[in-house]
Amino acid sequence: MSGKTNTLDVTILDRELRVACPEEEREELRDAVAYLNRKMVEIRDTGKIVNVERIAIMAALNISHELLCMKLGRGVDLGSFTRRMTAMQTAIDQTLAEQDKLF
Repeated sequence: MSGKTNTLDVTILDRELRVACPEEEREELRDAVAYLNRKMVEIRDTGKIVNVERIAIMAALNISHELLCMKLGRGVDLGSFTRRMTAMQTAIDQTLAEQDKLF
């Protein structure tokens, strides 16, 4: 977090909140707020849970489950896949740079 931290006003489940957020992360935070709000509204609208605290806990559990289950193919997690792709891109870039030196 290299940037200056400011506050951002957000609305989650009809409640206004002010959160600290570095300037360069504002858009990501807005996306996260929209996603969380959508999940909480879905849970509230089922009518089975009305307590805001319980709705928040269920949304957190659902989002945590989604994150832990996020997989590509057979058991390759997204983080590992991204690191491997970055390493391959670096190797390709280095090889191409060496090829340019030949001509």
